[in-house]
Amino acid sequence: MPSVDAIVVGAGPNGLAAAVTLARAGLAVRVLEAQPTIGGGARTAELTLPGFLHDVCSAVHPMALASPFFRAFGLERRIELRLPPASFGHPLDGGVAGIAYRDLDRTAAELGRDGRAYARLLRPLARHADEVAEVTGSSLVRVPRHPLVAARLGLAVLEQGTPLWNARFDDEVAPAMLTGVAAHTIRPLPSLSTAGAGLVLTAHAHARGWPIPVGGSQAIVDALVADLEAHGGEVLTDAAVDDLRDLPRAGAVLLDVTPRALARIAGDRVPPPYLRALRRFRYGSAAAKVDFALSAPVPWANPGLALAGTVHVGGTRTEMAAAEAAVHRGRHAESPYVLVSQPSIVDPGRAPDGRHVLWAYTHVPAGSALDPTEVVTRQIERFAPGFRDVVLASSSMSAVQVQAHNANYIGGDIASGAPSLGQLLRRPVLSPDPWRTPIPGVYLASSSTPPGPGVHGLAGWHAALSALRHEFGVDVEPDLSPAE
Repeated sequence: MPSVDAIVVGAGPNGLAAAVTLARAGLAVRVLEAQPTIGGGARTAELTLPGFLHDVCSAVHPMALASPFFRAFGLERRIELRLPPASFGHPLDGGVAGIAYRDLDRTAAELGRDGRAYARLLRPLARHADEVAEVTGSSLVRVPRHPLVAARLGLAVLEQGTPLWNARFDDEVAPAMLTGVAAHTIRPLPSLSTAGAGLVLTAHAHARGWPIPVGGSQAIVDALVADLEAHGGEVLTDAAVDDLRDLPRAGAVLLDVTPRALARIAGDRVPPPYLRALRRFRYGSAAAKVDFALSAPVPWANPGLALAGTVHVGGTRTEMAAAEAAVHRGRHAESPYVLVSQPSIVDPGRAPDGRHVLWAYTHVPAGSALDPTEVVTRQIERFAPGFRDVVLASSSMSAVQVQAHNANYIGGDIASGAPSLGQLLRRPVLSPDPWRTPIPGVYLASSSTPPGPGVHGLAGWHAALSALRHEFGVDVEPDLSPAE
């Protein structure tokens, strides 16, 4: 292959964000993807029956409207993002449920005696959600641009990330709602890292909302590729990279891979201290996934849940904490946490003839080979009696199969590295520029770098900006906005 200015390894959202940024700076960019299809954690395919379009990994995108990269890229002007009437819901037994609308006051009003306490906790963050996104969207070692917002977030984290997490609440619904979001991290609860992620995502739920891309998550990837190709870049699939020495000459190489893969493909080029840091990097518990083709919407016992794009199924705060603790100890939870989304409530084109698609995953120990279909079905049925009767077909992936689908998901860890507090600070090293490796011209651009997991493109964007500064002398951020 002829030489290019920059090579990006991996065509997931972070790799493509890096490629777009470099191409917008006028560089010749080539992306190499090991899989036959592009997208990484943002792919859409027919997994159950013909005409039913399922998201292979991510389905709902809290950061699609909040990510500084996607805002600069103008994602909402490139694809159609639809907001469900409610960002998320959380059922409890007996038909009780908490519903998180974009309208924080409406949400609080339905929470009864805990409504005011919930609103006081979230309002300062929701009002400044864009600043929250900037504070949490880069290396935590850097001095925050918005110190007051950072302080408010820190105080809320200290409350919700410690045994004080129930101090302000009297009922079960509001705490369960917050814990259902915090449990996205697949970590023991409570902890500072889970509270941070949960509060940030909940703030976005009450600010810009949690949008669903029309046509599936693949629409985000397709928009990135279209922009890359419009600016001279190219993507090659079935192009696995096993050794950096096999790559053509380039001014910079950006790797959307895990630290484990970087250590393998860089070989003896990795300085020993950095190699030790890569080997210290730890991977977390896993996700196992089920997709359903449905003849009708999920028959939730609480009809308000039909308004929510995402539903956190796990019962009370105490139940979810017990389930996540079991998974962390290497056991399958008897009553597991299940994350559910029904994209077809706002995007009916995902399924034929008024039918529906349902996306669900549960948390399991790393490397689990358990087929999650029955346990997920049983947990949904608990809060939606008759759910089994509307299932036409299903398709599942164990944690082992999740890794087979995406090499960055070690053992089924969809965060590409445990998002503990230590590994959010040191991801994979403690540095204001953790994307730049000590290998000349080589950058790490995956979710194993700050700000961590999620479809936001920020890790790739920061890596590309670092490469532009250090390898090409470009200090001005390229304009990423769409052509008018």
